Amino acid sequence: MAVAIQAQDFSKSQCVAGLRAALNILDKWKASCEQACRVLRISRSTYNRARQRDSEWAVGLDFDQMQRISIVLNIYAALRLVFDNPENVYGFPSLKNHNEFFNGRAPLDIMAQGDMISLYETFRRIDALRGAQW
Repeated sequence: MAVAIQAQDFSKSQCVAGLRAALNILDKWKASCEQACRVLRISRSTYNRARQRDSEWAVGLDFDQMQRISIVLNIYAALRLVFDNPENVYGFPSLKNHNEFFNGRAPLDIMAQGDMISLYETFRRIDALRGAQW
């Protein structure tokens, strides 16, 4: 039986760790502050506080935000499986892609539209590069 994970199942320190990991990845993908905030559905102040690395800072995130963090981490994992070199792992999300779904747009631009469907569909397309079925 599958167990549904709820946002309240995560401590504030776990939320901070996940948020910082996702922001680290987005930073390496060259996402702007605005893009990162839209992808993760966080405020600019939360973005700035998370990047300060204050060990005392804590934040509670809702289920949607934790799902977004999970998708970013999964996109990163898929890219690491597809590509051997860091230039592609970190560069791919910012490159224009002419495949059907992307239509000349960069994956990061689609993710930064801010809606969960765009983020998830971007993940599906990138995950498919490694041969995964969707």
